[in-house]
Amino acid sequence: MTLEQLKQLTNDELLKVAQDNKPKPIFDAFFIGFLIGILIFGAAASAWGLTMLIPLYLIYLFLKKPKNQKAIQNELNSRNLSLGN
Repeated sequence: MTLEQLKQLTNDELLKVAQDNKPKPIFDAFFIGFLIGILIFGAAASAWGLTMLIPLYLIYLFLKKPKNQKAIQNELNSRNLSLGN
């Protein structure tokens, strides 16, 4: 979600997006480790191609998630909103 899209959301919609994008570090770390294991196995088995590209793309998405969370948090702060945790 881009910054312009975040600014166009209402307060309730922004809080819903922020709640849905809450970080889950243990799950993310486990899943990234699992995907790295698939990459290592694929490299050892000489299985290049989609076996390597799909886990790399998923790892990229998991590493990009905190950047999105930071943009959402900045927009929450600019509107003086909080998730109430």
